[in-house]
Amino acid sequence: MSRIGKQPIAIPSGVTVTQEDGRVRVQGPQGTLEHTVPASITVQVSDGQVQVTRQSDSRQDRALHGLTRALLANKVTGVSQGFRRSMEIVGVGYKVELRDKNLLFTVGYSHPVLMLPPPGVVFLVEKPTLFHIVGPDKELVGQTAAQARAIRPPDAYKGKGVRYAGEPIRLKAGKTSK
Repeated sequence: MSRIGKQPIAIPSGVTVTQEDGRVRVQGPQGTLEHTVPASITVQVSDGQVQVTRQSDSRQDRALHGLTRALLANKVTGVSQGFRRSMEIVGVGYKVELRDKNLLFTVGYSHPVLMLPPPGVVFLVEKPTLFHIVGPDKELVGQTAAQARAIRPPDAYKGKGVRYAGEPIRLKAGKTSK
């Protein structure tokens, strides 16, 4: 049996998990998230825990077992605590600012780049070179962070650009002279 799939998911106080017609709805202080469960996977909610089981030992069912448990655990964590992805900007004159609820990047292009938040995601700017992407859905927060990084990925020679906080960038040596 899957080592991850067989572990129960503890439901914290303030979070409710309901199941209906192959869909699991998780509600909490941070919002509401839904997940469609594959037909071969069974979800049982009881005694403040969620238990995920599979019907057979086929290769696909074993893969879906652990995946479903991990996705539901992320949804429970998201609606209770939320997820945060910190990003930093490196480069002379590179900065980000919060305009209304959008991010405005000045990262060396001839024009500033505006990034709109998807529904359920909030941008927080701590410093002109450090900002955070916050939301209850781990997948959406990660996807938004990847889109922000794609605006100006880190340069291989000087390391300038938008990167995840703490991301190691291996710099190339550049040209050598005779």
